[in-house]
Amino acid sequence: MTTAVPVLPAAFELTTVSVVLVVVASCLVMIFVQPPTWFRRCASSLLRTLVQIALALALPASLENAATTASIAPRAPFAVGVVVLPWLTVQPPSRSASVDERMIVRGERMQQSLRENRLETLAAQIERCRACPRLVAWREQVARDRRAAFADETYWGRPVAGFGDPAARVVLLGLAPAAHGANRTGRVFTGDRSGDFLYAALWRTGFANQSSSRHRDDGLRLSDCFVTAVVRCAPPANRPTVAERDRCMPYARRELDLLDGLRVVVCLGGFAWDAALALFGVRRTPRPRFGHGAEHALEDGRTLLGCYHPSQQNTFTGRLTEPMIDRVLRRASELAAPAR
Repeated sequence: MTTAVPVLPAAFELTTVSVVLVVVASCLVMIFVQPPTWFRRCASSLLRTLVQIALALALPASLENAATTASIAPRAPFAVGVVVLPWLTVQPPSRSASVDERMIVRGERMQQSLRENRLETLAAQIERCRACPRLVAWREQVARDRRAAFADETYWGRPVAGFGDPAARVVLLGLAPAAHGANRTGRVFTGDRSGDFLYAALWRTGFANQSSSRHRDDGLRLSDCFVTAVVRCAPPANRPTVAERDRCMPYARRELDLLDGLRVVVCLGGFAWDAALALFGVRRTPRPRFGHGAEHALEDGRTLLGCYHPSQQNTFTGRLTEPMIDRVLRRASELAAPAR
């Protein structure tokens, strides 16, 4: 006599297929999408519930006839996989590790936001400055008597703050805004030939996202680099007086203090080199001499680098070439890199 082997209920078969599909979909999501922790917890709970439902539907059939064991046996590895896979693939990481990661990320974001806010506050103070009557009169006169090529533009005509990455380890320190460059556009080294030369070099060496700098809203972003100047107003004949420099230097000092990751200052010209020595309190004799590629290690571990100023006089005559400035910027990147 042949004994009929009972089959599992259709509901069980249908539920099992559903569980398998959900498990496969969840595995793909966990592997390729990396969802947040809350989603992983919800998915894990849902899959465990579906497995329990499937087993509950199978239980009556197993109780009705012991022969059901023969029917279930071939499915045993499959059933084990259904139960184990959710735990192996969607079990969320430990809560303590997840919390630690979130706290680290949140702390970094708060620190970055704090730096940005302080730099923005300082920039607003700089832009209101009228401490030097000669410079105020000149910058405003230039803004009124515009160059013919920019006759249709509205000049900035105010002091110019620094620009770049608040987390920068490399700072480029220039002399002062150009009368029809930054004094027109409102961003340091922007809108003139010097800026074209400088930002192209920053792009080639990985500090900038684009090679041109035309105006304040042109999409230029700097990475690990901040550009500023010793004097914030365009001076007549590009020559500020010593008194004007000294009145403006506290702004540069405050900017440098806010860049707490600063490791290297690239001084664009002898004027910026001397100002940097004063800003960092270098009083030893003989004083470190400026030169293209010159290096001076400060007592706090930071470094001053010398670079000829990217003025048209230097770039047109070949005194400063693209390979020359690129070498200085790459050296700055090397010095700024964390020690291994």
